[in-house]
Amino acid sequence: MLFVELIRKKRDGHELTREEIDAIVNGYTRGDFPDYQVSAFLMASLIRGLSRAETAALTEAMLNSGETLDFSELPGVKVDKHSTGGVGDKTSLLLSPIAAAGGLYVPMISGRGLGHTGGTLDKLEAIPGFSVNVSLQEFRKILRDIGCAMIGQTAEIAPADKKLYSLRDVTGTVESPFLICASIMSKKLAEGIDALVLDVKTGSGAFMKDPKDAEFLAELMVETGQRMGKKVVALLTDMDQPLGRYIGNALEVEECIQLMRGKVNGNNDLLELTHELAAWMFYLGGKCASIDDGKRCSIELLASGQALAKFRELIEAQGGDSNVCSDTSLLPKAAFAVDIAATKDGFVHSIDCEQMGYASLVLGGGRLRKEDSVDPAVGIVLHKKVGSAVRRGDPICTLHYNDEKKFNEARDMILLKAYEIRTGAPAHSRPLVHKVIGGDRVLGYSNKSNAIAKEV
Repeated sequence: MLFVELIRKKRDGHELTREEIDAIVNGYTRGDFPDYQVSAFLMASLIRGLSRAETAALTEAMLNSGETLDFSELPGVKVDKHSTGGVGDKTSLLLSPIAAAGGLYVPMISGRGLGHTGGTLDKLEAIPGFSVNVSLQEFRKILRDIGCAMIGQTAEIAPADKKLYSLRDVTGTVESPFLICASIMSKKLAEGIDALVLDVKTGSGAFMKDPKDAEFLAELMVETGQRMGKKVVALLTDMDQPLGRYIGNALEVEECIQLMRGKVNGNNDLLELTHELAAWMFYLGGKCASIDDGKRCSIELLASGQALAKFRELIEAQGGDSNVCSDTSLLPKAAFAVDIAATKDGFVHSIDCEQMGYASLVLGGGRLRKEDSVDPAVGIVLHKKVGSAVRRGDPICTLHYNDEKKFNEARDMILLKAYEIRTGAPAHSRPLVHKVIGGDRVLGYSNKSNAIAKEV
């Protein structure tokens, strides 16, 4: 069948077979099909949507376009976590050492920040000497030796995804939940994992701002992973304000090290989400009998210093300076740090998370294009979050910067667009975890709402 006939078929709303999807993915990966034809197919898929079977077939075809890792020789369960991206979301830096210290293997292949969202690889590279570009052979050795490894996508892993994502980025088809699902799950399943915990964000700082859209994507990814024989759970979590108090690559590493050293500094939301995600990782990995037990295990591993010791091992294994674990001044530091003051009395009613992300990007802490460079030292430290009482002149955040012009632009974004201060305390706060998708299946409940009520 000619490719143009497959385009017409999807354009007219018909379901493609597994063989037809395989032909499209394999042909494009080999270079048999031109970008303009594949662009037409992607747009037809965005507009018409894909069925569950088509989404699973697309995921599997992209997965099989490259090397699939096999860690079956390792005597333990392989579990990973993936987030759909947000502002101040640095849970991977905490979860990987916590889970590894608890006896799981965590083969984590992560991404870079784009737009207002941060990326795990950029944070790790803020650690002097840390390399995220290691061979698959070295990746395997590090995982075997210490239980966790954190790298970027290699040329061998899901090459079809790299080509298709680049095309989606310039054809207005990034937003398709079906294509997002196939992109994320093809890379994650190529890691050779047994189980996966998904953190699907919703709110002002998320790509999926509408909770209904986020829930649909979560259900799609859970079903796709389960169709391929994996244990998968998705947590629908809040991104209506930054997670934790630090935004920016080196600053976020510092915040995580502080937490692993027992310095909480009011980071209750970051700790709460970390322990929730870790609990599900331990449960799916067979290390605990319940979610509550998993949380207790995570709390103990963090409080005892075992997670910090594992993080130190990880840094050393990937060429970084592990002395940052005891002296965070070794991390990149911005030349200037200036407090931004509240302009009136009241309470913080909201923080536009996306605007905070863009303020950090303006300072140099992110990228609008994949090829943009990042300044690891710049960023924002929040002193007031939603619900905090403030008086005129109180510092609401501190900007760390290296360029005066960028500072002025970021300051104006924060004061004019990000912080909303009003009289009277907010009526209520949004829950950090909105819902658990797929938890009923792995916990053995027949009724989803009962599972959610019991475990969240």
